[in-house]
Amino acid sequence: MTQPPRPLAVSIGDPAGVGPELLVEAWVRREQSGLPVFVAIGGARLLAEAAASRGLVVPIETVSSLEQAERVFHRALPVCSDLDGEWKPGAPDRAGASLALASLAEATTLAKSGKAAGLVTGPIAKALLAEIGFDHPGQTEYVADACGVAAQDAVMMLAGPQLRTIPLTVHVALALVPALISVDLICRRAHIASAALQQDFGIEHPRIAITALNPHAGEGGRFGDEEARIIAPAIERLQAEGIAATGPHPADALFAAHARGDFDVALCMYHDQALIPLKALDFDSGVNVTLGLPIVRTSPDHGTAFGIAGTGRASAGATIAAIRMAGECAGRRAIHG
Repeated sequence: MTQPPRPLAVSIGDPAGVGPELLVEAWVRREQSGLPVFVAIGGARLLAEAAASRGLVVPIETVSSLEQAERVFHRALPVCSDLDGEWKPGAPDRAGASLALASLAEATTLAKSGKAAGLVTGPIAKALLAEIGFDHPGQTEYVADACGVAAQDAVMMLAGPQLRTIPLTVHVALALVPALISVDLICRRAHIASAALQQDFGIEHPRIAITALNPHAGEGGRFGDEEARIIAPAIERLQAEGIAATGPHPADALFAAHARGDFDVALCMYHDQALIPLKALDFDSGVNVTLGLPIVRTSPDHGTAFGIAGTGRASAGATIAAIRMAGECAGRRAIHG
């Protein structure tokens, strides 16, 4: 693995969710999973309690700097920050949401300053954050704003061992999608994706498959005209601009095993069109990667899972994958600039 030059900063997420227990398990599995050095931002006491609940032996060591974290990582999970709170699995409250937000803010600052090689964010509960004044749709938009990047230029990519997908439209009602897609939006997302796949994933000539909106790619206009009116012209423009884009592809066939080797990422028209195949194929190893930022940011592609927090049933696979992917991307940036 391409190692990052400095530790990764990991926010702990909502302490009532599965984030803390999966983070400590990631440290336990650091060697077998080939993980880079990472530091938890806050939560020393609650992380120790979360580890105990899973029967894990996890020494916790509070550090004053990320340089110190590098020196202790082999023997203890380094925690940078005095932030802490109660570990109450399955019982979310405003205090926990405040802790999650404070951890996110400190971790983002460390990545922005260059002290951390990248940012990995633990899962949060958006509704609880809204109650304490968090006015962003999610962590992606928060991090983008902190980095001075317009929300529309922070592109969410879901990545797993078998598939990468990008939703063109994200958290909006399905009925609104046809009015939101445009030639300009498709082209903007595709250019950001192509640049990020080159810079962070080492893919020299990224291939982008662009899905249709309607069944059977519109069936020649019988099921809608967005393919002919918007999507196909966008693909033509992208091809003229040197982007290896293809489509519009009927989404019901694009993700079959024999087709997945023909593209590096699928640009999909709406949320579920992108997330259903990714989660069906790579649920326990899916990573949410934010493209278009000046920093590396990843997150496990699952939520807080309050219902199983503290039971030991949650898989650490996606957390481990998010840390590993952030390290690989940060390492490539360090080498290639």
